[in-house]
Amino acid sequence: MSDIETHPLKPFLPSNGRILFLGSFPPPKARWSMEFFYPNWINDFWRIMGIIHYDDKTYFEDKHTDKTFDRNRIIAFARQQGLAFYDTAAKVRRLRGNASDEFLEIVEPTDIAALLREMPQCHDIVTTGGKASEELQAQLSIAVTEHTGTPTTCPQPKIGEYTELYAYDRPLRWWRMPSSSRAYPLKIEKKAAYYSRLFLPLVSSHP
Repeated sequence: MSDIETHPLKPFLPSNGRILFLGSFPPPKARWSMEFFYPNWINDFWRIMGIIHYDDKTYFEDKHTDKTFDRNRIIAFARQQGLAFYDTAAKVRRLRGNASDEFLEIVEPTDIAALLREMPQCHDIVTTGGKASEELQAQLSIAVTEHTGTPTTCPQPKIGEYTELYAYDRPLRWWRMPSSSRAYPLKIEKKAAYYSRLFLPLVSSHP
């Protein structure tokens, strides 16, 4: 039996958080290029953000070191834009010792309601993979059922789209985005086009 692994990062929940990104769980630390979310050098999440906001996929790369992201620049950007980050699992077992969702067993799910309580302005939740979407779907279905009193299974949104619902005492949009992992077979430009739908109001007012 694999050892239980506890999430190595604290939730990043700026008080002005408007969009909450939820993956499944970080990769093993040996693959990290910084101490923050989406730390794997060959994960393109921060390159996607660079394309959308700065027309430069290398914008968040640290030009002074080899194969690392600029953590300080990323955090400043996230705070400015009101972007929050965590994952749907607080504790997991890696059944194959890798970062694949297929072989990730969630031992303790994240309390999504607790994350949202820290961010009263947050009305958009984004899942960036299949495992994260399955776990969020389960929690949202329970929350909606509690609100309506009627057993409900929230439908998963299609890639690049969202499902509207009311849960955790607020209206929410649950967005489903393609994985930013290079294992997901889609060109980075196409992924950026999907993700840009989240940011259109923010991009239009960006200095």
